[in-house]
Amino acid sequence: MIPTLNEERNLPHVFAKLPSMIDEVIIVDGGSVDRTVEVARELRPDAVIVQQTRIGKGNALACGFAACTSDIIVMIDADGSTDPAEIPLFVDKLINGDHFVKGSRFSHGGHSHDITRLRKLGNDGLNMVVNVLFRTHFTDLCYGYNAFWRSVVPALDLPDIALPRPADGSKLWGDGFEIETMINIRAVAEKLKVGEVGSTEHERIFGESNLNTFRDGFRVLRTIFSEFGRMRGRRRARIAPFAENLKIKVAPAPRAAETHNIQQVVKQADKVVRTTGPRPTQDLRAMRARAMDDLGKLPTQDVNKIRSRASLDD
Repeated sequence: MIPTLNEERNLPHVFAKLPSMIDEVIIVDGGSVDRTVEVARELRPDAVIVQQTRIGKGNALACGFAACTSDIIVMIDADGSTDPAEIPLFVDKLINGDHFVKGSRFSHGGHSHDITRLRKLGNDGLNMVVNVLFRTHFTDLCYGYNAFWRSVVPALDLPDIALPRPADGSKLWGDGFEIETMINIRAVAEKLKVGEVGSTEHERIFGESNLNTFRDGFRVLRTIFSEFGRMRGRRRARIAPFAENLKIKVAPAPRAAETHNIQQVVKQADKVVRTTGPRPTQDLRAMRARAMDDLGKLPTQDVNKIRSRASLDD
């Protein structure tokens, strides 16, 4: 699932790295004025195009989740900063028993080519606050590369996509950049089994980020304390955590080695399909063949090389 806003020049690089095992691509457009939607359709005719109902990344994600039909949802960015080739690592963790998997730039072999020292300092501070308040062991709070079973979406309790935008033009709580922190915390508060995998964050290929270090940092801090109050309120009201009634059939299998051999991932996916029943959209033989092809794919291309080639094309 990919939220977009004026990303026509980035989509070719992102789509080229999508693993062939993916059976559904959801593009959520936030009112792009360039050819984002047209390019998405040209590159992937089977992509589902969704127009978000309000503004903000949070609303875009909520609209995308509502449109997803596959068992597993993976959130990636359209600017090239998240590497789609890492998706099998997230899927592996889910198949092995996790309900929700976070990408981490600062542990498990992850790295960031984009974060500044100031943003890293802020992320570390916010991360520490969450770990203290919620007794978690997060290594990276403010990163939007996540994957989870579609059946846990109700636990995230995002704002209803049918609600109107406030008359003053502001965002509903949960419609902005605080969404990434919100869903990470709610996954923990609802007692979901949350895992992490290492991820490499790259520089945005084209365009400028809408992130504001101080404004969005304070918004994240406000989110943390708001979610802590929400969790305590639900506990006082004796509302059972979502995970207590959650049933996800996963094939019993040992955790894959750190190399995350993709053959093992596909083998385990085969077991899941046999456990949950046939999926007409997935041919397992073709899936295995495509997975072997994925082994030869290189990491996301170097940003500087992409930019230099683009300048020659212009």
